[in-house]
Amino acid sequence: MSIIPADTLRPTSRALFLAFLTASVVAFGGALPMVRRMIVERRRWLTAAEFTELLALCQFLPGPNAVNLTVAMGARFRGAPGALAALAGLLAAPMAIAIGLGSAYARYGELPLVHRAFAGLAAAAAGLILATACKIAWPLRNRPVDVAVAAVAFTAIALIRLPLLPTMLALVPIGIALQRRRAA
Repeated sequence: MSIIPADTLRPTSRALFLAFLTASVVAFGGALPMVRRMIVERRRWLTAAEFTELLALCQFLPGPNAVNLTVAMGARFRGAPGALAALAGLLAAPMAIAIGLGSAYARYGELPLVHRAFAGLAAAAAGLILATACKIAWPLRNRPVDVAVAAVAFTAIALIRLPLLPTMLALVPIGIALQRRRAA
């Protein structure tokens, strides 16, 4: 399986840095939706299905999904320098903004207006997560086996509240076996 479409130009390390910097600034607090839009819809570095497959791998790895995806994208196109450039782009602005907001919150956090503002931000973040989940799931819509595995994972983790790692360790071999059976 090739992650890079045949007609895609490899982005430079500079392009990776700037793309992830832009995505992180625009999407502070929820970079994954912006990263997906940038990678799939705007830059066309990956197809929707390729993005979903790469994200699935990155979700299985320890650490934040957006960071894992950023490192994987940078490494895929430019090796270690690309991974570092993409990661630096993703983290630089949010880190500076978080330090500034943390300082402001330490000073003004007790104000009712600030509490209402953060409640509104939480609602917006939930909406972004839901919209991204729908976009990521869309390529699976015509693959009933994949939908079934995703539904079992959602039920186990979100509804039954089973731990993520054991659930994934159980479902990954099942998913692989089902894919092999489907391909045969």
